[in-house]
Amino acid sequence: MSTHRAARSPLVLDISRLGRRPGSMMTFHETIPSPSRIGLDLIGIAEGAPLTMDLQIQAVSEGALVTGTVAAPTTGECARCLTPLTGEVEIELTELYAYPDSTTDATTEEDEVARVGATGVPDTVDLEQPIIDAVGLALPFAPLCGPDCAGLCPECGVALATAEPGHHHDTIDPRWAKLAGLLDRDDK
Repeated sequence: MSTHRAARSPLVLDISRLGRRPGSMMTFHETIPSPSRIGLDLIGIAEGAPLTMDLQIQAVSEGALVTGTVAAPTTGECARCLTPLTGEVEIELTELYAYPDSTTDATTEEDEVARVGATGVPDTVDLEQPIIDAVGLALPFAPLCGPDCAGLCPECGVALATAEPGHHHDTIDPRWAKLAGLLDRDDK
């Protein structure tokens, strides 16, 4: 069903078939490559990863209502031990795109509601920003490989999960280092 996409981006959908007839509807079931990395610093959807979109686009009196789900594989790393992570994220989308010259268009600020044709191409909706926003909210800010991840040793950087039991370093607080030096002299 790639005829619904505009040429610019795989996330810009052509809704010209809807017209402005409230109640008319079209569905969009397709898997497309992610046009860019979507997510947070430590975890996200990689550029080119498959975005599986199952959407319904319905014409309403003020614009086009997009509802449905978007799912994609995620990659990242544990916030404590930096172990590579993989998973999947699925988001629910509900986004109203206001028609130009509608009451919604006239009574809302530019950043309050999306607009039909905002990309400069009439009768299109751009799903990129709503997907970015929803994925950012769905992913954990500090992903972990497991709830009991011990992280890395602050002294040598070894993963504590794979270190020998009782792993530690004998370090002296720098404020007491001079005293330790005096003790070493007395032992000689």
